Amino acid sequence: MRSEPGDSRDVILLGGGHNGLVCAAYLARAGLKVTVLERRGVVGGAAVTEEFHPGFRNSVASYTVSLLQPKVIADLDLHGHGLRIVQRRRNNFLPLPDGRYLLTGGGRTADEVAKFSRRDAEALPAYEARLEAIADVLRALALQPPPNVTDGGWWAALPELWRGARLGRRLHALDETLRQELLDLFAVSAAEYLERWFESDPIKALFGFDGIVGNYASPYAPGSAYVLLHHVFGEVDGTKGAWGHAIGGMGAITQAMAASARAAGAEIRTGAGVREVLVERGRATGVVTEAGETLRARAVVANVNPKLLYQRLLPAAAVPAPTRERMANWRCGSGTFRMNVALSRLPDFQALPGPGDHLTAGIILAPSLDYMDRAWRDAREHGWSREPVVEMLVPSTLDDSLAPPGMHVASLFCQHVAPQLADGRSWDDHREEVADLMVATVDRYAPGFAASVLGRQVLSPLDLERSFGLVGGDIFHGALSLNQLFSARPMLGQADYRGAIPGLYLCGSGTHPGGGVTGAPGHNAAQVVIGDLR
Repeated sequence: MRSEPGDSRDVILLGGGHNGLVCAAYLARAGLKVTVLERRGVVGGAAVTEEFHPGFRNSVASYTVSLLQPKVIADLDLHGHGLRIVQRRRNNFLPLPDGRYLLTGGGRTADEVAKFSRRDAEALPAYEARLEAIADVLRALALQPPPNVTDGGWWAALPELWRGARLGRRLHALDETLRQELLDLFAVSAAEYLERWFESDPIKALFGFDGIVGNYASPYAPGSAYVLLHHVFGEVDGTKGAWGHAIGGMGAITQAMAASARAAGAEIRTGAGVREVLVERGRATGVVTEAGETLRARAVVANVNPKLLYQRLLPAAAVPAPTRERMANWRCGSGTFRMNVALSRLPDFQALPGPGDHLTAGIILAPSLDYMDRAWRDAREHGWSREPVVEMLVPSTLDDSLAPPGMHVASLFCQHVAPQLADGRSWDDHREEVADLMVATVDRYAPGFAASVLGRQVLSPLDLERSFGLVGGDIFHGALSLNQLFSARPMLGQADYRGAIPGLYLCGSGTHPGGGVTGAPGHNAAQVVIGDLR
């Protein structure tokens, strides 16, 4: 192994995904010398834009904007570095097999819901107010480390007691009903929670879809209500709960982050995978790259799935036994099958024919919670659902730079598929078969869709793991279940972004507050590293 002469780095950061870039930008702005190492030839991790068919570009994996923290946008001056986000003209479009549809957003949600149930339309304002009040508290908690369970004595425990007290004050600001509601959201299923409010299957399907996004589970699974809540944290240009599109695709976000980090002095290297984290005298002191280069620094920050870090990148003997046990049981697997398609024309839905603002929305093909439950059960038994759940976006309706004139691109976020196939089968042998099924599913709602597909990019769970380090295709770096949230993310004693050994830190979605393109883990980890190194 060869060492680079004159190493004087403060931080080596593994992984140039969005949280790594956010963390690097904050560290560099604090005057620290930072080197980011990214295995792929482009930064951005799963939030990248690529040409996947001649003349057609799209967001490869991550595909929509809402959860990105406004503070991160402002602090890193992402708009000044070229980022532009536009809102969808409608939030969601749910076409139904019987020819009816539900279209939300744009001031028409209540009227749309009333088409199916006047009672549900009357319940809607209270439902939204409840979730918004709880989401406001959790938004504030997202940008600070949660209380960390520690065995370091009373002096080490003092900051955690202080954080716990602050958390208590925030929760006390909720009235008793809302505190109970928050507890329920962590524990009950999305279906149980929604059935308290609504009677109509389409309304419950529309809201319940958020409970299974990236979550390999039934909407009847305990804890899926929290995943629903996780997806209402977001906002676009100050509009809470709104969803948007980054002009130029999700790669425009990470390119702006990289530009901000470089402007602050961070060094970013692509094509620089890490083979091993160096541990010397019980401390993380640097890395060995896949090319055999040894780089040293005062701190190593990992923007990867914790399972990947502790099981593949660290010497086994350096990982404490409790951490090894936790990672052996760290639950990953989103049940996600991701596609991008080049289209000769816009899709034409039977339920709402022709062009229109509904094509700027998230188009959800899953008419009921029972349908979603069957999709999950089928995937567990067969390997993939033969009647899958599909969310489609057509971002070229908002951004004409993605496709040639008159043509379009669509993102297909498909569920449920098994993260690993049983009986020794490989996703390499079934990828195209399942891709055909997903296109056929859309075609049932929008006849002619299959014939309009000019080219496609297909990513099975195995492809997502190979390309982006998403273990089991898990878009969240670990399930958002109660035992993998807050002070237990990634485990008790490491909730403050400090890893299992001194000098090692984590800043990815496997830390609080979890997955999605938020920038919050990168922001929070940076504050901890800055404090320690100072």
